[in-house]
Amino acid sequence: MKTTRRLSLSLSFLLALAPLTPAIAQVSSETVQTDAGSMQVSAVVTGLDTPWAFGFLPDGKIVLTEREGAVLLVTPGEGVVTLGNPPEVFPDGQGGLLDVLVPRDFAQSRTLFFTHAKRQGRGSGTAVTKAVLSADGTSLTNHQTIFEIAPGSSGGRHFGSRLVEAPDGTLFVTVGDRGSDDTAQDRSLHNGSVLRITKTGDVPSDNPFASTDGVQPEIWSYGHRNPQGAALDASGQLWINEHGARGGDEVNRVEKGANYGWPVISYGRHYSGRAIGEGTSKPGMEQPVTYWDPSIAPSGMAFYTGGPIGSWNGDMFVGSLKFDYISRLEGSPLREVEQIKGDSTQRVRDIRMGPDGNLWFLSVGNGALYRMSAVGS
Repeated sequence: MKTTRRLSLSLSFLLALAPLTPAIAQVSSETVQTDAGSMQVSAVVTGLDTPWAFGFLPDGKIVLTEREGAVLLVTPGEGVVTLGNPPEVFPDGQGGLLDVLVPRDFAQSRTLFFTHAKRQGRGSGTAVTKAVLSADGTSLTNHQTIFEIAPGSSGGRHFGSRLVEAPDGTLFVTVGDRGSDDTAQDRSLHNGSVLRITKTGDVPSDNPFASTDGVQPEIWSYGHRNPQGAALDASGQLWINEHGARGGDEVNRVEKGANYGWPVISYGRHYSGRAIGEGTSKPGMEQPVTYWDPSIAPSGMAFYTGGPIGSWNGDMFVGSLKFDYISRLEGSPLREVEQIKGDSTQRVRDIRMGPDGNLWFLSVGNGALYRMSAVGS
């Protein structure tokens, strides 16, 4: 069943998009100051209930997930509909309907990929389901759960759950430690890993542990705590950000077969104040490219590539759920160089570069999808 959301048009947003396809918007806009100049932030959709992720379809529409299980389709110039027959999910604490991926072949396949919490006995685990968007854009069909972690875990924490399509068409899936620290070092489990699977859920033959006894063959890297941001840079290299405990949120450049150390090494401490593991380094374990202390609760990640703001080209952008800002990172070594902050940046969950060359982001605090562009562009 198609349900239309209440919407109103934002004149300022439509004028900002004058050279592009008109889009639906609601409520407010603001100007925020950045090192690259003044930016106009315009609300595109409001009234969202715990939004988690969004992606752009080739025709300019936007697909968006809400954690309790709704999949929304924003249709430029018309409104927002709730798609019928969404994936079956198990809302469980931090889990529910999480990421959405629009693959490069969507125009031909009309297939979307979702990560979500799936009931597994008395517990739940991260799963990947694919579904086809109907020709009339009102519902999802042909659902197939192509992967789920095994075994399931109890407790509703640390599902990870970002999806990225690799340059070769395989899928990277991030999975948290499910709130059980030591499992991130146990390769007989999927917990605390970046996984690599095909679009049918199979194991690529060149995965690092595809032929290793006692190791889950989908594992690409391990020793992660809770990766909630992932993106490819312009060269096709995978990067993630992940939550630390009290301090020690990390940005990692993900390498095949690598161990990123959690919970043996960390730059944070337990919430009780106790030390974590054996310190901040150990042979055979990777160092983060950069880290935050205190923790910012990072979520979402985008690289700015080829957009109109030249000084941002190649920079990384990460949302902060804890401190309500967008982090801009650049340089070698990579480091946070700017905090972009306004009334719109309340609990930023996801951030992406749009086909219009601008940054778009989801605010959980405002229940809104926003677009950021240079004033006067």
